[in-house]
Amino acid sequence: MSSRREFLQQGMRLSALGALAPTLIGQAQAAPQAAPADLTPPPDLFDAQLLDLDFWVKPRTLSVTRPQSGERAKLLYWKDGEVIDSAYQELCHLLRDVNGRETAPIDPKLLEMLWGTQAFIARYGMHQPLEILSGYRTPASNARLLEQGIPAARKSLHMVGKAADIRVASLNEEVLGGLIRSFRQGGVGYYYRSGPKGGWIHADTGLNRTWKG
Repeated sequence: MSSRREFLQQGMRLSALGALAPTLIGQAQAAPQAAPADLTPPPDLFDAQLLDLDFWVKPRTLSVTRPQSGERAKLLYWKDGEVIDSAYQELCHLLRDVNGRETAPIDPKLLEMLWGTQAFIARYGMHQPLEILSGYRTPASNARLLEQGIPAARKSLHMVGKAADIRVASLNEEVLGGLIRSFRQGGVGYYYRSGPKGGWIHADTGLNRTWKG
């Protein structure tokens, strides 16, 4: 319970600009601001460093789907500088360990990164939900993946609610990963796979680093 309170208190203390905004504000003010209505850039030019202050003060609604369980939700979870507790709890449930059937607190900064990604591409007419392939994992679930030879770190940030494996239907791994990297708020792993669904991107709020798996 103490872990949950710490995460929630951290979320409640987010300023009206959000946790990611301070990193971006200085560069955003210095850079020429792009008007979304006038731009139709090729996807490989997506760059969160071009965001302005207004982007970070508006209410935040996150639309997600869990292919594994068939769940989907569209939740307003942040408004007027505060996390909405009921929506935060529901997002924690949606990002739970589906196999281990356990829920844990999700880092508010991770939710903000996911929202920022979704809200950014929505500026260019892309309104698909984020597919959450993996959110929180119990240590037992993580160990089981390792035993099966499935890519997973032994000290995975999934086990502390600071990582998610995601996919967006209209973006390939390179473009989605590049956008998330441009937030400069944690690790980005590129997982390339063939097939109709393609690969996915691992995003976390740990150290800034990238890798391919």
